[in-house]
Amino acid sequence: MAILASPMKASYDMSKKKILTVIGARPQIIKAAALSRAIQAQFASQLEEILVHTGQHYDENMSAVFFEELGIPEPHYNLAVGSGSHGHMTAAMLSGIEAILVKEQPSAVVVYGDTNSTIAAALAAAKIHIPVVHIEAGLRSFHKAMPEEINRIAADHMSTLLFVPTKAGMANLAKEGFEIEVKGKATIDAPHVYHCGDIMYDNSLYFAARSKEKSVLLAQLGLTPEQFILCTIHRDSNTDDPIALQAIFEALLTLIDQTGLRVVLPIHPRTKNKIETLLSVAFQQRIAAQDKLLITPPAGFLDMIALEQHAKLIVTDSGGVQKEAYFFAKPCVILREQTEWVEVVEAGAAILTGANQEQILDAANLLLNRSIQTRSDIFGDGNASTFICEKILTTL
Repeated sequence: MAILASPMKASYDMSKKKILTVIGARPQIIKAAALSRAIQAQFASQLEEILVHTGQHYDENMSAVFFEELGIPEPHYNLAVGSGSHGHMTAAMLSGIEAILVKEQPSAVVVYGDTNSTIAAALAAAKIHIPVVHIEAGLRSFHKAMPEEINRIAADHMSTLLFVPTKAGMANLAKEGFEIEVKGKATIDAPHVYHCGDIMYDNSLYFAARSKEKSVLLAQLGLTPEQFILCTIHRDSNTDDPIALQAIFEALLTLIDQTGLRVVLPIHPRTKNKIETLLSVAFQQRIAAQDKLLITPPAGFLDMIALEQHAKLIVTDSGGVQKEAYFFAKPCVILREQTEWVEVVEAGAAILTGANQEQILDAANLLLNRSIQTRSDIFGDGNASTFICEKILTTL
């Protein structure tokens, strides 16, 4: 496995606190933009960030383009792991990250969310006594059949600083025995837990304005605001099960017939592959014949924000897109049985359907006639990244 160092790597100022940020999947690249932006704007004299990309998402459209679009510094290291089984990917990442940690000796390792990159980085750091900072801690779907649930639970219990986006996340950690009241020195045995708001809310506020200026995707696709449905499908429980995958597409085709709305589906590479290998040729022809179903290449983040802001309805199995739908007051059908973002469901802004065709249609028809009102107290004030940087500096 190659560990590729950026040719633009700078020498480090020893007077600064060095943190090593590990990212790998597309949502983590987006989340990292908020923290990198805060460091550059407010903490450049105090914090030095080393960026490690595991290569978990290796498609050019799913990863590299984001660094340029979101203004994230070029990674100092790229493990180029690529796809594979959970064990293969995690083991390769664990070995590569450990070697970088031994070389760089950072004050802390920052991880995001619940991917294989997250668990590999947390384990590598905890084993050699480097504090782990977990952003998006405390989230629970209470469904351990999801690999992400295992990853997020384990990462929380290996962390020294846990930054929790919601009050529900704080309650989850309290139930698992975490001390919520901050006291004493933060260690892996006595971690500090903070309710900080959602770092993706920071990003949505910041990039919404940029999206209006730069995104031209709606014009390119000939889309009229509020006259289309946005759909994303990538979770293996939906893509790898031919019955589930066909049920979702049956629902989309029926929605088009019932509403006359177009459906825009920026296709995930895995979803594209599974359509071609799991669905019958006849059904693939039905999909191709529906000219109101627009299957497009993966969209950049600014384009995704534009699609989210102007959609009539969002249908997704993505945790991030669920939240962004809420940020922009859009109704959302969640193609999962459980969600870690229970707040959006409790607020009436989203409905869980799994891959059940009838439930998807019922939820969509209900939500299309519902006005969504967002609440300001759920995901914070848009300053989570600043709060996190301040706590890293004052606590570690």
